[in-house]
Amino acid sequence: MNILGLSGFENSISFKKAHWPGLDEREYRISQGHDAAAALIIDGQVVAAAAEERFNRQKHSSRFPVGAICYCLTKAGLSLEDIDEIAHGFDYSPYEKAFSIDSTTARLYREVFSREALLGLVNRDIPGFPLERVHHVNHHLAHAASAYYTSGWDDCLVIVVDAMGEVQSTSIFRGHDGRLDKLQEIPANDSIGILYSLVTLHLGFDFNSDEYKIMGLAPYGDPTRFRSFFDQAVQLCPSGSVKIPILRLNRTRDERENYTATRRYLEDNLVKERKPDDEITDEHRDVAAALQECLDRVMLHICGHFGAATGSRRLALAGGVALNCTANGALMRSGCFDGIYIQPAAGDDGAALGAALYRASQAGEVRNFRSPTPFYGPSYSMEKIEAALREFDGQIDAQLYDTLDEACAQAAKLIAEGRVIGWYRGAMEFGPRALGHRSILADPGRPEMRDRINAMVKMREAFRPFAPAVTLEQVHLWFDVAPMMELPYMITTVDVRNEYRAQLPAITHVNGSARVQTVAAKDNPEFHTLLRAVGKTTGREMVLNTSFNVKGQPIVNTPREALYTFLGTGIEYLFLENVLVSRRRRR
Repeated sequence: MNILGLSGFENSISFKKAHWPGLDEREYRISQGHDAAAALIIDGQVVAAAAEERFNRQKHSSRFPVGAICYCLTKAGLSLEDIDEIAHGFDYSPYEKAFSIDSTTARLYREVFSREALLGLVNRDIPGFPLERVHHVNHHLAHAASAYYTSGWDDCLVIVVDAMGEVQSTSIFRGHDGRLDKLQEIPANDSIGILYSLVTLHLGFDFNSDEYKIMGLAPYGDPTRFRSFFDQAVQLCPSGSVKIPILRLNRTRDERENYTATRRYLEDNLVKERKPDDEITDEHRDVAAALQECLDRVMLHICGHFGAATGSRRLALAGGVALNCTANGALMRSGCFDGIYIQPAAGDDGAALGAALYRASQAGEVRNFRSPTPFYGPSYSMEKIEAALREFDGQIDAQLYDTLDEACAQAAKLIAEGRVIGWYRGAMEFGPRALGHRSILADPGRPEMRDRINAMVKMREAFRPFAPAVTLEQVHLWFDVAPMMELPYMITTVDVRNEYRAQLPAITHVNGSARVQTVAAKDNPEFHTLLRAVGKTTGREMVLNTSFNVKGQPIVNTPREALYTFLGTGIEYLFLENVLVSRRRRR
């Protein structure tokens, strides 16, 4: 079967703007269905997957993913007539009655969440597709399927933690014999993901977007200052569940829509709300530290309880909270599990993948093997690259190297000299991390590099850390992990070895940790070749690796976008496949 998975609710923000006008723009992200994406499964195997933001250039886009759909079909050489079914990673139909409590929520269901709303978008953007072949998959079930069926494990504990699905915030499953059995769920009224996002908003960042900034800010703070607040706010239950009473303060429809009662409580009992342009103070850093400590505690409580209850020593995670690298690192160090797998596109873009995988499993076709590095997005031919080079001909010089080895040798030389380079080749990554195909790279051993890239290239907050990419063969030399430990998705923090922290200032966070990515020749061969070349010039098979974009923009997709971003930033050199691009010097 050919199954196309989709995620996102296009009408969500527009509906909110129509019915709650005059809000701060950041408040409109307190809504459902962002990160629209499409994924194609053929005979149970992942063939293509991409987020819509990479095509329409709107970060976290919720638009119906027509660009991603067209890409998936083109990649497989299929037409719409070849698609057996479409699976959407939400199913609100069991909750229709609950939305009928007043006219506004009834319209919300009808215009945003209903099957009719989805079918209207299908008719508009992919007309002619038989509507009876459009299916819905419960959101957390889709997330669980995305983790279980790409884990390579026949039997494991599967836990989904996010802000909310239809009405749940956390769902616990046992995956076994190719099926998923739900064990328990935690309602959205007790969502650690929503609490984390509300505090993110309270600290002046974007809800459902900037939570990773809080994770990066937390190590600069002292959690003891606000520990008692979060200990009281989040109650751990003997059942493995949690209770968060301050999320239940919202009584009216408007309070529930925007969590205004909870936000007043934060204002009165935590700290005063920070505006986005206000200075970040020690008080804000301490709140971030206490919040992150609380999340670590909650994740360990939930996962540890159900690991012990089921006797499972394998854990597969998905949902937006599973993108919190610090919590993942704490789980890994806890010893509760022998193996932890986090689906690399754990956010709502991954629900498109999971919806398709779940439907494939129902047809008995899914093939469960560990996800490789998720290069499921578009790649571009040399003809496309050459066309982009011609477009910018007056601004650049280009030099073609005959082989990958030659290009890597030159890139390694530039990195060793302290240059910042763009590295663009092959198929684009699926998920939020650049893993060596759409990356900005530099030497992690230079003290000035982090501040330099934050200010001149990424144009983002100075406290934000950068990640190291290191060969699988050398990861244990520099980081406190076992030899050949695979961490290919840049989704877990580990400790930098004490003796090397001073030597790796650009990727060592203030608490001595790093969000490491291991690179193996078997599934990321070209990036591995580059790292080996870097090792010959610097003595370390390691680079600083950050995503090829600037603040507020999606990661680049096309060669043209790569060149445009290169010219608009402080990136000094750009490799488009084996072509080295530099700015043309004025004569």
